[in-house]
Amino acid sequence: MVMTVADEKPDTAVIERRARSVAHLFIDRVGKTPYAEAYRYPSDGTWKSLTWKQVDVQARNIAAGLVSLGVAPEERVAIASATRLEWAVADLGVMLAGAATTTIYPTTTVDDTLYIVADSGSRVVFAEDDGQLDKLRGGRDRVADVMKVVTFDGTGDGDWVITLDELEALGASYLKEHADVIEERVAEITPRRLATLIYTSGTTGRPKGVLLSHDTWTYEAAAVDSVKLLNADDLQYLWLPLAHVFGKILLTLPLQVGFPTAIDGRVDKIIDNLPIIRPTWMGAAPRIFEKVYGRITTMMEDEGGAKAKLFTWASANGKQVAEQRSAGGKAGLGLALKHKVGDAVVLSKIRERFGGRVRFFISGSAALNNDVARWFDAMGMPVLEGYGLTETGAASCVNRPYANAIGTVGWPIPGTEVKIAEDGEVLIKGPGVMMGYRGLDEATAESLVDGWFHSGDIGELTPTGHLKITDRKKDLFKTSNGKYVAPSQIESMFKGLCPYASQLVVEGDGRKFVSALITLDEEAVADWAKGKDGLDGKDYRTVVTSPAARTMVQGYVDELNAQLNRWEQIKKFVILPRDLTVEDGEVTPSLKLRRKLVIDKFKADLDKLYTD
Repeated sequence: MVMTVADEKPDTAVIERRARSVAHLFIDRVGKTPYAEAYRYPSDGTWKSLTWKQVDVQARNIAAGLVSLGVAPEERVAIASATRLEWAVADLGVMLAGAATTTIYPTTTVDDTLYIVADSGSRVVFAEDDGQLDKLRGGRDRVADVMKVVTFDGTGDGDWVITLDELEALGASYLKEHADVIEERVAEITPRRLATLIYTSGTTGRPKGVLLSHDTWTYEAAAVDSVKLLNADDLQYLWLPLAHVFGKILLTLPLQVGFPTAIDGRVDKIIDNLPIIRPTWMGAAPRIFEKVYGRITTMMEDEGGAKAKLFTWASANGKQVAEQRSAGGKAGLGLALKHKVGDAVVLSKIRERFGGRVRFFISGSAALNNDVARWFDAMGMPVLEGYGLTETGAASCVNRPYANAIGTVGWPIPGTEVKIAEDGEVLIKGPGVMMGYRGLDEATAESLVDGWFHSGDIGELTPTGHLKITDRKKDLFKTSNGKYVAPSQIESMFKGLCPYASQLVVEGDGRKFVSALITLDEEAVADWAKGKDGLDGKDYRTVVTSPAARTMVQGYVDELNAQLNRWEQIKKFVILPRDLTVEDGEVTPSLKLRRKLVIDKFKADLDKLYTD
């Protein structure tokens, strides 16, 4: 039976009785399960835990410390840090103080960091280390409203910069004389009070501050809870940037549902951490799934022999089962039996690499390749694609385990409405939608019309009610032959075909044919180069610019072109001598391509393709 959104019966009472604020939600969680595990975190080479009660003590001390410094209700407190336990606890402290969190990626440039702190009117900044402190110290004249900087690992000066321990000590002392200050602050918070200010990582101009209320987060968490996607027995592994809206909702869900979270933002430790943490679920960007898929498939190909054949056989059976399940069908007896054998012999061992307990992953921030999604489904670890923007509180839509339509971003969460405009643009309305852009009334009026947020994405609703995103409205381009091309679809397809690909940037606006910039994954291409004459052990630049690498990539481009319309096919391409990076501003911290910037930066390389 094919399920439609009308078949889903969410517990709407969960949404209706949602907490008034994130602060109320946290206090409720501490009251319900004070001695249950809240967070697991790395420390001195091992993993330690905190209960909700222990987190409550720290968060209250931080909140009281902020109040003692003079932070008023709804005033902004910025956090410039990578994902770590202190980020989560500091944010809770801000909520209990009745203030609002301004999020800043640790990779944000000095200029943008100072702009965000100043534009937000932040009064206190949590700075992770001396690197973040240097950004603020060097531009102190531009952030004159900042009363105090609190550092997690950096060096305090006893004046403008203090440590987190010193802030907590201030708070503990303040609470001795003002025992009810937290309850008083929390009592004043209403659902439409500002909770979070997130600056969008725009491709041009200054980032815009998105105003998100407490109701955004409590609604989103309650709506996800209403469909019983997660339960208190789950264990989340959280590494995504908490400065991103996706990371922020993943911080709020445990407050609603009550499951523990293992938190460690070191991306290079994900593979090592998974079998140690043994999570039941994890959120991630598509690039992570693409890398894992490419790594395992190429490794098995290199193995060769019976082991490779068995892997290919088991994967193929699993993909067939996944495709039939996605279409609402059921595998026949013969296929089901083969899949059961392949799962026991091969696929279960793949799952063990992820800890052996994963029920599902959630993917967001960009499109996930369908083949990659089917492969994970075949492995018994389905990837549920979701959809949302900073302006809609992240989780506007998400697939369900019982109705996972690969190639779509799922059904709207209960209480959120989605419709398609005449020009194909996706419009969203619901409690998760932002209050507006800070100080930008004109931009707010353009994006929010009669309560509907204009997403800028092009999409369609399937007969089952699943939303399918086809491209960004601004990314669609027309060749000189008058044919429209949707670049992100082509880019996603290529990453599923080529296990060595890191990025494919499709270009052709106003040109006579489509071209592309290609970058290769450093780790994957190093493995590919092993044993090849003249390339084994060579540096990345030498490997990727070699004739052998170009021949290898050309094969995958030919395979891609065979699946495209003639006017969409990539006629020429450039392999860049380095990958695109967050540090150079070419991809966002959530690993989303900054297309216009990249095309402008490498315009000379692209122009040569049309003149040579």
